[in-house]
Amino acid sequence: MDSLLQLPLAQPVLDRDALAREGAELFDQLWLEPETRIMVLYKGKTLLDDGKLRLFKTDEATAGKYRVYLGRTTKEISDLPKNSAIVLSVLSDNAASAIEANPENWKELRRTGAVLDPDHATIFTQGLAIHNWHETHQFCPACGEITIMRQGGWSRFCITENRDLFPRTDAAVIVSIIDSQGRILLGSQGSWAENRWSVLAGFVEAAESLEAAVKREMFEECGLSVVRPRYLGSQAWPYPYSLMLAFTAEVDSNMSADQIQADGVEIAKLRWFSKEELKQEAKQIHLPTRISIARAMIEFWLGESIVSLTELESGN
Repeated sequence: MDSLLQLPLAQPVLDRDALAREGAELFDQLWLEPETRIMVLYKGKTLLDDGKLRLFKTDEATAGKYRVYLGRTTKEISDLPKNSAIVLSVLSDNAASAIEANPENWKELRRTGAVLDPDHATIFTQGLAIHNWHETHQFCPACGEITIMRQGGWSRFCITENRDLFPRTDAAVIVSIIDSQGRILLGSQGSWAENRWSVLAGFVEAAESLEAAVKREMFEECGLSVVRPRYLGSQAWPYPYSLMLAFTAEVDSNMSADQIQADGVEIAKLRWFSKEELKQEAKQIHLPTRISIARAMIEFWLGESIVSLTELESGN
């Protein structure tokens, strides 16, 4: 299904080349290719150069704690030809310091993703997501024994249980609720900066359909029953390894839009915005960054791109 949203992190930048993962000498072979490039990660952060990932050649990269074969470029990216291999290298303290000693130069996706070249932001997202999974799944959930990496970094193996463990993806629905007046409902979390607003979201529970999750989560977070959920698109969000599935839904005609009530746990306050109100107030409020699916959903409803306080403060 084609996405209705223009999503920077949803583009097929890398061919994940899954069949090559089985090769016992995979990384030895990749290191012989002059176009192979290394993306480094240290504590979830990487190095940037003029709005792009700082990718290292194989003779420049310091040995890391572990490596993951991310795949091959599906097109020419920056100075890299199509079909260039990209490898993630997760670094130790000493290895990271040897490459870049200034901790301020290590950048995280949340703060810098919006200014990154979209292709590079997508690679950053993929590398960060698989890194987050490895960091939290080093032990077998059944027996507690340590697991080892296999398949080019795309699985872990428990010797005791004799079984493979594969990367986990947590599905979350994110929803733009629209009322009978065409307004959009935005919420703010208590932990957020003052005057920051976004659409509502929540995780899909076990044995639950996406549509059912939309209705349940929206009722739990804002007290409204919604109907006619419509799929808009999806993209990964590596915090820690989520897949955000965007929907729009309407307020049930049997309810009043004024019945909104923040749950007080995840959502601290709620507000309806008309299109004119959002355009008039955009430069005084924080909206999600342009790399996020939430921002794409808001601008899809609005019908145009806008500049918010988020961009003005960051200078982007």
